[in-house]
Amino acid sequence: MIKHSMTYAVALTVCAGPAMAAKGPFLSLANTDFVVLVSFLLFIAVLIYFKVPSMLTKILDDRSAGIQSELDDARALREEAQTLLASYERRQKEVQDQSDRIVAQAKADAEAAAAQARDDLAKSIERRVSTAEDQIASAQASAVKDVRDMAAGIAIQAAREVIAKQMTAAEGNKLIDAAIAEVDIKLH
Repeated sequence: MIKHSMTYAVALTVCAGPAMAAKGPFLSLANTDFVVLVSFLLFIAVLIYFKVPSMLTKILDDRSAGIQSELDDARALREEAQTLLASYERRQKEVQDQSDRIVAQAKADAEAAAAQARDDLAKSIERRVSTAEDQIASAQASAVKDVRDMAAGIAIQAAREVIAKQMTAAEGNKLIDAAIAEVDIKLH
């Protein structure tokens, strides 16, 4: 503390050098430069006595510590914000990846469903074609049977008429006996 006051006094003396250029004896109370120098030195001494420089230093140190604390807090907040930002960016990337997977899965499911629908449609068409072919074959067989039945009916009618005109009762009995014998053989 005393070193500082000595340093101030020496600095003031050096600064007071131009005052020495005044006319007349310097150490006289009539010399205004001397009075100003003495007043200034007394003012500095009073400041040093009341420890104003140390108070100013303490105030500046406290202010510096406060600023440093605010800087540390700001740095910590910045790091926390960067951590949160990185976390949100990571979450956003995860959500984007998940949505990409969902879209890809939906496309795959849609393609699989479309393929299944095509297969089902092809099978349905195949079944309908098969059913239609079966119906056509059945109708054809029914038509052939109807034609055969009709032909048989016409043939029987014609045979009756021919037989009725040419056959006698004895020949008819003989044919009936032969038919009964034939049925008997086929049944047993």
